[in-house]
Amino acid sequence: MRVGVLMGQNAKAYFTSADICAADLIRAYRLYDKMIRFPHLLNEIRELFLSVLCKRGIVCAESIRQDAVKQLEALGEPVTEQAVAEVIGSLTDMYFARHFTWEDIENYINFARKRDSFQKLNKLMNSEEVTSSRIREAVREFCAIPMGSLYIPPGDSTGVRVGLISRFISDQLPFLGVAKNHITIRDMDELMEQIIWNPRRGGRIGGKSAGMFLAYKIILPLLGQRDPEFEKYVRIPESHYFNSGFLTDFLDSNNLFSLHSQKYKSRETIEEEYAQISGTIQKATFPSDVLTQFRAFLEKVGEHPLIIRSSSLLEDNVGYTFSGKYDSVFIANQGKIGTRLNEFTRALKQVLTSVFSARAILYRLDHNLLDFDERMSVLVQKVVGRQFNDYFFPTAAGVAFSQNVYAWTPRIVRADGLLRMVFGLGTRAVDRIGPDYTRMIPLSHPLLRPEVSAEEIKKYSQKLVDVFDLKSRSILTVPAMDLLRTIHHPDLYYVVSVDDEGHLSAPLFKNEQIDMARACITFDNLLSKTPVAGLMKKILHKLEEAYGRPVEVEFAWDDGKLYLLQCRALALSRLVEKVAVPKDIDPQKVLFTCSTVLFSSAVNNIEYIVYIDPRAYAALTTFDKRLAVALIVRRINRLLEDKVYALFGPGRWGTNDVKMGIKVSYEDINRTRVLAEIAMREVGIVPEPSFGTHFFNDLVEANIVPLAIDPDSSGTVFREEFFHQCPNALVSLDPELQRDGIARVIHVPSCTQGQYLQVYLDGDEQKGVGFLGYPEQAP
Repeated sequence: MRVGVLMGQNAKAYFTSADICAADLIRAYRLYDKMIRFPHLLNEIRELFLSVLCKRGIVCAESIRQDAVKQLEALGEPVTEQAVAEVIGSLTDMYFARHFTWEDIENYINFARKRDSFQKLNKLMNSEEVTSSRIREAVREFCAIPMGSLYIPPGDSTGVRVGLISRFISDQLPFLGVAKNHITIRDMDELMEQIIWNPRRGGRIGGKSAGMFLAYKIILPLLGQRDPEFEKYVRIPESHYFNSGFLTDFLDSNNLFSLHSQKYKSRETIEEEYAQISGTIQKATFPSDVLTQFRAFLEKVGEHPLIIRSSSLLEDNVGYTFSGKYDSVFIANQGKIGTRLNEFTRALKQVLTSVFSARAILYRLDHNLLDFDERMSVLVQKVVGRQFNDYFFPTAAGVAFSQNVYAWTPRIVRADGLLRMVFGLGTRAVDRIGPDYTRMIPLSHPLLRPEVSAEEIKKYSQKLVDVFDLKSRSILTVPAMDLLRTIHHPDLYYVVSVDDEGHLSAPLFKNEQIDMARACITFDNLLSKTPVAGLMKKILHKLEEAYGRPVEVEFAWDDGKLYLLQCRALALSRLVEKVAVPKDIDPQKVLFTCSTVLFSSAVNNIEYIVYIDPRAYAALTTFDKRLAVALIVRRINRLLEDKVYALFGPGRWGTNDVKMGIKVSYEDINRTRVLAEIAMREVGIVPEPSFGTHFFNDLVEANIVPLAIDPDSSGTVFREEFFHQCPNALVSLDPELQRDGIARVIHVPSCTQGQYLQVYLDGDEQKGVGFLGYPEQAP
């Protein structure tokens, strides 16, 4: 009643004729009509209005109270606390309606609603027995309120953000420390819409999903200023998150819960039983309601190639990236829904099974992570790219680093980052490939490359392409030029350069006819005619700033858009350390020098050297014989696991091609302190940087120092005779391993009168040395 009275004829009892007009009354009534839609918040909204009026200096609380008393007295009504409060409310409405726009009014009303909804959400987050579904409902209720331009203060919202992130994304403290500053409650609502929830088990989306989502929110924040270039070009693929509850539910429903103890068995047992476990899991079935979920999901995403990616709880954490330890599987996702469902479940089982693989468990053992209750979540994404005949692939893909440790000239600015890029699927950028090369791009000088002549550029250009074959439903490696001759690729202009009588140049026009017989992959036009290099440079700077440490990003570029596929912080903080290479070393004591150094490091008092003779290895005539050398390396690695040793071998450690090096995995070499690659061109082994591969990440995390020795390079010292003249201690370690002198184990002090191998690498000066010295001489 009193509200109506004040807005009617007696309003002038308070406002003078100069103050009041019909428009004021109409606006006040309309404001009241908006507020009364939320009657339980009426007092809170008016308190907010009054607070704002006071802060703006329009009116103060005491004066409006005095005016309310005068108004009641003028009306001849009793001056009670309730009556005064009612009149204060009406006067507050009148003032607020007069001095603020309707947009402001809506904003403040919605802010009061948000504060109320936030308090309910906050209470739920701090309740012990609350279910995840109830929290999701509360988040949806909060986010259903228009966002406006007034936000819950960070001091209040951060606790809820952390609670939501740790419950649904990741509870790893290093991740939470970054994510709480960038992922908002509304971001969580957006994420939850893309999560596939197990009907019986809760869970998180895991590290790989977490890293990608966080990176995207750092690059394109919901709140704060956005870079227009990022908005135009940067995307993430359509992504769906199957939380870790699916693995637990699957194992429980098939009585396979005992597999959780597999990690505590011996190394040999884990390796032997993995094949059996894989077979058992493939024969097991998902519950019927889960299969119904999967079918509905596939019908929703349609017939587009998918990649089923591991995203375990530990994966991509700071210092523990698990590079290549878990499986990711491409599927065609074409044809009848039954066929697609079978293909999807097989791939999903393979990824889930990889949590029990020997390589993953042994990696966890090496990093003291065995007792953590590791669970596997799955990230399902539409593959980035386009279809060409039966093949599906992007124009370019690869991996980017915020710190460039592959700086072959002082002109390169390390802090500007590095790209390792390929044409086609990015699998060739993260694996140590066979007789092929990736384009290494210093972002400070994108067109700079270590090769000079056209012949060198062609020699070290990419020759093979990974594509997904929709017909065979598998990844194929095909010759790049053969592929480009058989398809019409609209972005060929950006990919290749053409040799014109010893001069390589990129095409001048997009519709130019290109002679593929004279072409090679350079990406020169992609780097100079598109924003990809500049974008990646800015993205890497922004992510490193947010994380407070170097980062690695997997990406793809296709059809004019840059897709972020993965982001993780790297264990590279030690790379900034300065190492002074000792001066005045006796030349007779030097065993090797190197002029390509990825980062500074020093390894002292190396007792054993394991030497795989490059010439003897090159003379092996069969795949099986070369593969057997990898088994010898694995055995020696275990025999010397409590010793300080350095491992020297031909070409590329960890390569997929046994002609180019030794096909080992991380667990085969994880006890060495130094991993040296010897390039000998006379036996067909050429140097190639491993930086950027999963294998390289393993080395850095395990504190294994990689180095490259190029005996053919001018000025390089390599005392090959030392490695042959010292007695071979292999027979004393294991007589069964003696194999024609291909593998040699040297006990350094025994053949050098008590001296040890000392290794110093200076990344700034791009020089390294290995020499013999007594322990007391080593700094």
